Amino acid sequence: MSKKNIDKLLIFALGGVGEIGKNMYCVQYANDIIVIDSGLKFPEEDMLGIDIVIPDIGYLTENRDKVRGIIITHGHEDHIGGLPYVLKHLNVPLYATKLTMGLIEAKLKEANLLGTTNRILINSESVLPLGVLTATFFKTNHSIPDSVGVALDTPEGVVVHTGDFKFDQTPVNEQYADLHRMAEIGKKGVLALLSDSTNAERPGYTGSERGVGIEIEEVFRKAKQRVVIATFASNIHRVQQVFDAAAATNRKVTVIGRSMVNVVSIASELGYLHIPDGMLIEPEEVNKLAADRVVILSTGSQGEPMSALTRMARSTHRKIDILPGDTVIIAATPIPGNERYVGRTVDELMRIGAHVIYGPGSVTGVHVSGHGSQEELKLMLNLMKPKYFIPIHGEYRMLRQHAILAETVGIPKEDIFMCDIGDTVEIQNGSARKGSKVQSGNILIDGLGVGDVGNIVLRDRKLLSQDGILVVVVTLSKQDGKILSGPDIISRGFVYVRESEGLLEEANRIVTNTLTKLMNENVNEWASLKTNVKDVLGRFLYEQTRRRPMILPIIMEV
Repeated sequence: MSKKNIDKLLIFALGGVGEIGKNMYCVQYANDIIVIDSGLKFPEEDMLGIDIVIPDIGYLTENRDKVRGIIITHGHEDHIGGLPYVLKHLNVPLYATKLTMGLIEAKLKEANLLGTTNRILINSESVLPLGVLTATFFKTNHSIPDSVGVALDTPEGVVVHTGDFKFDQTPVNEQYADLHRMAEIGKKGVLALLSDSTNAERPGYTGSERGVGIEIEEVFRKAKQRVVIATFASNIHRVQQVFDAAAATNRKVTVIGRSMVNVVSIASELGYLHIPDGMLIEPEEVNKLAADRVVILSTGSQGEPMSALTRMARSTHRKIDILPGDTVIIAATPIPGNERYVGRTVDELMRIGAHVIYGPGSVTGVHVSGHGSQEELKLMLNLMKPKYFIPIHGEYRMLRQHAILAETVGIPKEDIFMCDIGDTVEIQNGSARKGSKVQSGNILIDGLGVGDVGNIVLRDRKLLSQDGILVVVVTLSKQDGKILSGPDIISRGFVYVRESEGLLEEANRIVTNTLTKLMNENVNEWASLKTNVKDVLGRFLYEQTRRRPMILPIIMEV
């Protein structure tokens, strides 16, 4: 009889399923944990004042002695943006390809973590023994160079994480997806596949990046004045095509926006961007050149309020104004939730009189996705032929659609696992089932505060943003408990004081009567006084205005 394993393989996501962003996936066997990616996501609309959101890594910090390392598949923010926060609490080795590591190092330098982080460069040929697990890699196409998928050899079998991918047969940088390696991995047998679901709702194939370059050059040729092009800073293929099109149409390029300047300098230093000598100019030089000899490469393709493009659209940029007749290209699709911001920026640009090329409705194809559509997702499933399938990287409807695609290529429904963050898939002796949950969730970052803003604070912010605040200040005498001064009522965001004197006088009278009544009944505990004032005043204000402002009674004794 064969000896049965008592240890089991655990696969789970701490971010990146049921959402776009904050990707973090974990594979654990016995005392070895490998983490794949460590991203951030941008806050949802109800997360008032929050800057970014990262995964809750409580499970990993509790088991820090088991974490063998963090492997990064590529250099996008939703895969590397959480590292400066995660590495502070989890100082483990970091594995990444050359360009990805260059982008990470810029982040770690800002966070003063460069000296303390053990950084190990990998490439598609690397073999990493990590405890009982071994990681190997395969090249993929994505909208940033040096992207890889990961194959983890475990005692139960091989677990494959695709990273973000599409199959571009004519990639701009001639970094072809390694189909042979993928087929080989599939031939040897794949226990579980974790695959990118971003475009699972899109039929057909995703277009080649090369086609975008042709369209961009065409727009540059036709433009009579300056061209402003906004794209993701990390889309280095697209950035290269901007420089290529500028060279072909005899235009100079200036780069604006902090992240764009950073990425252009890192990528050109590492040899991933090729910029002809003399092509780059400073923003100050733009107005010295003829309008049809200039390209402005900018951040702001998502309509972010503080980005370079948005500031130019509002004429608040220090160095560059957009003029009537300029051509503006927004070469990116809005991330879900950003459509309104992009729409607002397009409106403002059009008011100025700019010619704006944007969105899927634009006549020219100035953008293609970096993620595979349905036929490419099926190809990945057919190459890998996994026993079990876990769709990852996408909102729930995308994961669901990917699961349906997997069924169409012959994976039985019961072997497909739809997971939320924290859900585990346990595999023991070749059979898989849903296991118990691990600690997971969102850590909110506001300014320098990491995780100190939780649901209670957000609820208060929501309340303040909806109905405002009333502060009631009263001074009582220590001797006889009489009111010495006040109540003074201060209103912020509730009513305009000058137009609501009657209401506030009545509120004042109610507070005075309530306090006097309580004093006469010998109630002098501050908590009771405050609660009573809040209740009585809250009821009165709701009857009068149908609003529930936050009421803060402040009682002082003299």
